Amino acid sequence: MTAPVWDPGQYLRHADHRTRPFHDLLARIGPLPHEPAPRIADLGCGAGNVTTVLAQRWPAARVTGFDTSPQMLERARTHAGPLLDFTEADAATWTPTETYDLIVSNALLQWVPGHTARLPHWLDALAPGGTLAFQVPGNFDAPSHTLMRELAESPRWRTRLGGLLRHGDAVHTPIAYLEHLTAPGRTVDVWETTYLHLLHGEDAVLDWVKGTGLRPLLDALADDPEARDAFLGEYRDLLRTAYPTGPHGTVFPFRRIFAVARTAG
Repeated sequence: MTAPVWDPGQYLRHADHRTRPFHDLLARIGPLPHEPAPRIADLGCGAGNVTTVLAQRWPAARVTGFDTSPQMLERARTHAGPLLDFTEADAATWTPTETYDLIVSNALLQWVPGHTARLPHWLDALAPGGTLAFQVPGNFDAPSHTLMRELAESPRWRTRLGGLLRHGDAVHTPIAYLEHLTAPGRTVDVWETTYLHLLHGEDAVLDWVKGTGLRPLLDALADDPEARDAFLGEYRDLLRTAYPTGPHGTVFPFRRIFAVARTAG
């Protein structure tokens, strides 16, 4: 899969809703081995907005955010400081070269085919008593994604857009993550939550997916604005039916899967 071109401004339009799962993940992370100054990696840091949350919780920590997107890293580096830095790295190949007290990843691994094969490398890089924590979207069977895939694979669009999107196997079941992470002496917590995001504004669900799942299709149509607008118009109409606007906004159910693995101290 070719990495999408990210638009930090579009992604951050729903920053409150997107950040909430990270706070819920963080709430399940206990004390770290070298507090009050642990070493922390944020893998797939994006625009850096959640990386700053790590720096706020552990003000004396040395925190590094890793990402592949030049656009996201440019935005993230506006948050940089003496103990907070950002650098380019691909989660598909990143193998830590130092020991970490916490490796955390927020809504990244769905973009990394075969990511479960990377988990042992990251667990091996943890200090005794260190933690690996991540969350991934678990909504690939939701209308927002199934309609997108069906439209991209329809006769009109298949030639240009067929095969570009992630499918249901982009993430695993909670049980599968539990099995991959569980080992003697390791404490593992895996759970799932469905958020009922109440979105506001016209075509709010379309606006949301423009910042994430729709990026590969927008990239593929970037050189043809007329085709891009035609596709978005068709997809918009489908979303309006699937997610009707109510008197208080548009309800957007969003399932997420969480995992926290703490190594033996």
